[in-house]
Amino acid sequence: MTTSSSEAKFGKRARLASAATGCLAMVLLASLPARAEEANPVLAKVNGAEIRQSDLTLAEEELGPSLAQMDPSTKRENVLAFLIDMKIVAKAAEAKKIEDRDDFKARLAFTRNRLLMDNLLAVEGKAATTEDAMKKVYADAAKQIEGEQEVHARHILVETEDDAKAIEAELKNGADFAELAKKKSKDPGASDGGDLGFFTKDQMVPEFSAVAFTLEPGKISDPVKSQFGWHVIKVEEKRNRKAPDFEQVKGQIETYVTRKAQAEYVAKLRESAKVERMDQPSEAAAKADAKPADSKMAPVKK
Repeated sequence: MTTSSSEAKFGKRARLASAATGCLAMVLLASLPARAEEANPVLAKVNGAEIRQSDLTLAEEELGPSLAQMDPSTKRENVLAFLIDMKIVAKAAEAKKIEDRDDFKARLAFTRNRLLMDNLLAVEGKAATTEDAMKKVYADAAKQIEGEQEVHARHILVETEDDAKAIEAELKNGADFAELAKKKSKDPGASDGGDLGFFTKDQMVPEFSAVAFTLEPGKISDPVKSQFGWHVIKVEEKRNRKAPDFEQVKGQIETYVTRKAQAEYVAKLRESAKVERMDQPSEAAAKADAKPADSKMAPVKK
């Protein structure tokens, strides 16, 4: 049975397409290592040992605080110089068999455990910080915040009750509160006219809050004694506290959710772990020590 001309042409095209697809796959596969090399280039070689961009990134993370004030190019040069020196000195340490010393092995084991712990906790923390989890924490916190009263007040702080009464008299005679605070208050905020901004009840000492939160806006208090001295208080405004927008506190919430998840994960692992404290007596031994040694002990004479 003979094939038609069109069938022959189709078969030829199919073979060509298959060959082309195979060539394309080969090209793509061959390009993968090259792309990986581009993403993580070799920056230097020390006695043949490579230092790559990934090594530089890790070192920058480790050395972070000490590099904060450097511009990017200076930072890069310093970190690369550090890595080169580290390779050289590490090779010299190998030659001196430093890795065979017990103190080195102990430190290496500690560092390994620390890295394992840090990486696993980072994974657990990241998994917990979903948008839903963060918004739930925000909603719960917002309920507690909203509706709580805040007071905006000024005060003048002096040493004695007589000084405070003299201040009160001046104010009743029309003296400007802010100007008088600048001249006579010993509080660090005197330069701002004694302005304390908005605060909640628990942010001030009880004696101060008790007066500030009962005083009407625009009114001036009688002298109030606290551990800091004598205060004359003027309430400027009162309002119900409002929760900040979610986006404003998202970073703080993320940190809270991460740390909470990590703490709970560690606590769960600890529950199933067998921990023996050799530096402390066991619970059974402690109970035994607490019991009287001999119930037939002679009674104490009166």
